[in-house]
Amino acid sequence: VAWLMLVTIAYNWNCWFIPLRYVFPYQTPSNTIYWFAIDVMCDICYLCDLIIFQPRVRFIKGGDIIVSIGSGIFMGSSCLDVLSVFPFDILYFFFGFNPALRANRMLKHNTFFEFNDRLEAIMEKAYIYRVIRTTGYLLFILHINACLYYWASDYEGIGSTRWVYDGEGNMYLRCYYWAVRSLITIGGLPEPQTLFEIIFQLLNYFMGVFVFSSLIGQMRDVIGAATAGQNYFRSCVDNTVSYMNTYSIPKLVQNRVRTWYEYTWDSQGMLDESELLEQMPTKMQLAVAIDVNFAIVNKGCDTQMIYDMLLRLKSIVYLPGDFVCKKGEIGREMYIIKQGEVQVLGGPDGTKVLVTLRAGAVFGEISLLAAGGGNRRTANVVAHGFANLFILDKKTLNEILVHYPDSEKLLMKKAKYVL
Repeated sequence: VAWLMLVTIAYNWNCWFIPLRYVFPYQTPSNTIYWFAIDVMCDICYLCDLIIFQPRVRFIKGGDIIVSIGSGIFMGSSCLDVLSVFPFDILYFFFGFNPALRANRMLKHNTFFEFNDRLEAIMEKAYIYRVIRTTGYLLFILHINACLYYWASDYEGIGSTRWVYDGEGNMYLRCYYWAVRSLITIGGLPEPQTLFEIIFQLLNYFMGVFVFSSLIGQMRDVIGAATAGQNYFRSCVDNTVSYMNTYSIPKLVQNRVRTWYEYTWDSQGMLDESELLEQMPTKMQLAVAIDVNFAIVNKGCDTQMIYDMLLRLKSIVYLPGDFVCKKGEIGREMYIIKQGEVQVLGGPDGTKVLVTLRAGAVFGEISLLAAGGGNRRTANVVAHGFANLFILDKKTLNEILVHYPDSEKLLMKKAKYVL
């Protein structure tokens, strides 16, 4: 990404300053050497990218990964990239230092878009960069429009009519100001006088309506995609509240439901993690689950068995004071604490804290391993604060243990010892 950023800076230099230098009289014989020096540095970046970096890239062809190391500069490069470094600059000897001879440098747009894709892939909030990039597109279009306006003014004659640039003030800022008012169709500009000016202004208005509406639509899509999850969350909350109000659910229960929604969203960024993973192939689901949860559920069992469990676990959030399970219930699930704590209560009145279990602790598995699965819970388990637990039901556990008889024997031995 760092190298792509360097090439992108060189590309943007060419895109912004080649039209500026060609139209505005900023390149003079006294400062040409400085423009030329920066041009040479940009060309070196282009050549290094074409000769050194691009031949080493990997790309997909016919479903196969092709490594193009040492296979020539054309293998990993597009024709436009090659054309962008073609040395039309040698024509300087015949036509002078004309920036228009470097116009082919603006063809290297593939690297610019590749840099955008790579940068968005590693950013936590890519939508912020998308908004900045779309704003940059708008500023660049206004920049080109300012250059065209100065060219039109120079063609008609600076200060020759009320419509053209009058030659006063900072020429670029005055032309850019005109471009903003014209392209965004603000209005309030002098009326064009000649046929050339009328045609130029009409084309400018037409292009302004099209470009501005397109960029506004793109900005709307970027912001809409960035807030889609939040909008879905709000929609779920509103629908749930409406349902509870319809059936006159007590306010205490409504407040607990709202608290569950808010905590789940704040802690996970989504209401159901499984919805995200379901879109991925099984292998990718497993890879993500291993990185996120393997350390929590790794309890010395067969590693492959743990992998199978990771794909079957369901995450549930309990609010402070919620009963995870109650004494006397038929045990149908086992639990693994992902985050938070739970307290096991006992004693004559069932309020004495026997033990506090924290992240990584497993409980309830004995009920699943008892004969017939009919073992009843022997104590109350209550969430102490917010607790995020993994749940695995008996049917799923039995489906997994069928393939791991050694682990099943070990767990059954443990169950008999405890019981």
